[in-house]
Amino acid sequence: MIDRQPIDTYATRISEEKQTSVITGATASTEKRQSVLFGDFPNTHDLRRLAGQIKDHTLHHLDHYLEQAEAALSRNGVKVHFADTDEDARQAVLSILRDHQVTQLTKSKSMASEEIHLNPFLIDQGIEVLESDLGEFIIQLDGDEPSHIVRPIIHKNRREIARTFQRAGIARDLNDDPEVITRRARAFLREKYMQAQAVITGGNFISCESGRVVLVTNEGNSRFGMAPSKLHIALIGIEKLVPSDRDLGVFLNLLGRSATGQQLTVYTEFISGPKDPTQPSGPEEMHVVLMNNGRTDVLASDGREILRCIRCSACQNVCPVYRQASGHAYRSPYGGPIGAVLSPLLFGDRFPELADLPKASSLCGACNEVCPVDIPIPDLLLRLRDKAKRAHISQPGDLPMAPFATLATSPSLWRTAMTMSKAMNHLPIDVAPFRPIQDWLGQRTLPESHGGDFRKWLKNRSKEQGLRDTPQ
Repeated sequence: MIDRQPIDTYATRISEEKQTSVITGATASTEKRQSVLFGDFPNTHDLRRLAGQIKDHTLHHLDHYLEQAEAALSRNGVKVHFADTDEDARQAVLSILRDHQVTQLTKSKSMASEEIHLNPFLIDQGIEVLESDLGEFIIQLDGDEPSHIVRPIIHKNRREIARTFQRAGIARDLNDDPEVITRRARAFLREKYMQAQAVITGGNFISCESGRVVLVTNEGNSRFGMAPSKLHIALIGIEKLVPSDRDLGVFLNLLGRSATGQQLTVYTEFISGPKDPTQPSGPEEMHVVLMNNGRTDVLASDGREILRCIRCSACQNVCPVYRQASGHAYRSPYGGPIGAVLSPLLFGDRFPELADLPKASSLCGACNEVCPVDIPIPDLLLRLRDKAKRAHISQPGDLPMAPFATLATSPSLWRTAMTMSKAMNHLPIDVAPFRPIQDWLGQRTLPESHGGDFRKWLKNRSKEQGLRDTPQ
């Protein structure tokens, strides 16, 4: 299981091997996104703004669209369930499985299920749950947790994966060739697909117009899971609604390019409901569990824009803090900039320790620049920081800002402090009066101070300029 230390403490302990894997994977994804998205769309920023406006419209009228989605899904033969809390969602899924006497199922990748810890809950109830996404499958074998929204094993390299397969008995020898690893996983999972009595998926979008559930994967594992299963359960957050089928074109064009640098995700499925009698295979019964779990609270807050998120991970890939610390440092299913905003808003009342996450940002603004739905993440981080400050929530290593405010608003004091700041180069921080800043300095490199030199240079330059400008 992952370390639950605060993010700054976790970042100082992360292994070089894990950090290299994260930086390499995140950087490659960012560069590929830039090339494909801007190469295909000269008006990329207009498209992002349009996507954000569609999501905002849907969220502002969510009550209307929930009713419309329920009606459309029901017309398609889907049974709709509403779950207000995480426990409601778990119990809804369990009740459906119990009604069908399911003891064995496969599951495709779903952040909603990670959010409510569905797997361990069902396993405790005696139901065998097998993750079919390759990354999630490896996470399950290791007893680990995902560290990325799209690439759950971004923190692992192929040598680690090969060792996992050998340890789990899936491979007899240690072979870290990616093609061999994939073939071995495929051979193991194919048999499990055929044995499963049900499949659980997430859902990227629901069209309120047609009642279609849209699933995007790169491995086709959701298709394999649905083909032999008689029962399909889709667990989907209520913010995943879009008004019409036409709107799906906007989001699908942005999602693939932003997430993996693909023009379109390899498998894009439009699921209208249980199988038609003329179809040879597929689920005979389909249930959609629409989950709230704090989303309406977020909707009522001043951070509602975060519900636009389409889970593309572009903000994670570009974030310098995420690259250094990895997703596990965020102590939540959602890491990176999206997690620094969403986790405190969704789980803050239950896990107040997550209030420190908005500080895990340099506020460079790169997350907003790459967001396909134009979420103002830096603004939201500042709002949450202000909220924590007003609630008097402090973290180890916090420095009081009142003395800095006094200096910064008094020119004479500021000049004096800058002139004397070279003394910081010889500051004995192990002496009692300075110990409060030891935690802070222990996790940061303090550059050598050259205070006063710039002002002296500017003053002398002004004199020289004045002399040159004086008529001779």
